[in-house]
Amino acid sequence: MTVTSVQLPARPTMTTPNPGQGMTTADGEGRRGRLDGLLGGKQRVRMRGRTPVDPQTLVLSVLVPVYNERATIDIILDQVRSAVDVKTEIIVVDDFSTDGTREVLTRLKDEGRIDRLIFHEVNKGKGAAIRTALAASTGDVVIVQDADLEYDPHDWPSLLQPIIDGKADAVFGSRFLSGPHRVLYFWHSVGNKVLTTISNMFTNLNLTDMETCYKAMRGEVARSLRLTADRFGFEPEVTARLAQAEARIYEVPISYAGRTYAEGKKIGWKDGVAAFWHIAKFNLWLK
Repeated sequence: MTVTSVQLPARPTMTTPNPGQGMTTADGEGRRGRLDGLLGGKQRVRMRGRTPVDPQTLVLSVLVPVYNERATIDIILDQVRSAVDVKTEIIVVDDFSTDGTREVLTRLKDEGRIDRLIFHEVNKGKGAAIRTALAASTGDVVIVQDADLEYDPHDWPSLLQPIIDGKADAVFGSRFLSGPHRVLYFWHSVGNKVLTTISNMFTNLNLTDMETCYKAMRGEVARSLRLTADRFGFEPEVTARLAQAEARIYEVPISYAGRTYAEGKKIGWKDGVAAFWHIAKFNLWLK
């Protein structure tokens, strides 16, 4: 499936109810959403009409945080270029790699395979690299792409479709919705499900995979979110921010080819423990 084959539906006509009928001023204020300008300013919470995006003019900003991925960065950028038939803006942020990745990235930029290349002068963490890339993005839609080959860019059409159709502001790619996946660590899957459940309890969402890398978002929404996490706290933070903004979130199945630690996997048990703190912090205190 390619994105450009989509037939966009006509915008539905919606009738706005009389806000003062049958309610007090306090009742009306209580129903006001917390969109805070992200999705059209303060307004009453109600079913919004579709906001389709024309795939012929859509620009997809691909945010690629990189740290010591010399062996795979060349391959993933080739996959990114061929994944969808829309205009892409590839932004790579190297988080102070020390294994020769920087030299490879410089060559790829000179070959025209990277649109924007940014180097961190100190190692700041994945979340900080994503924030740097997001600030440099201009696309109608943004998506984060890890450089380690665990996530397949050919899943992008499914992620983009609800946004193109105008039904979603953000789409999560779930590794636990029956997509093909490499069989690896049992306790990692248990940990992911526990973290997702706790996150759902705070956000009142019913996600199956909060920790997924694949989160496609409307560009103007993503760039308006207040993000502060530097390491792997990015995932619970962006989920909390989207929930607080009352964004329309969809979830679709994706494939997953996880790595072993011998193959270069970086996230560890300490990051899992820290995720509990991030979930509480971004849902209770740093709203």
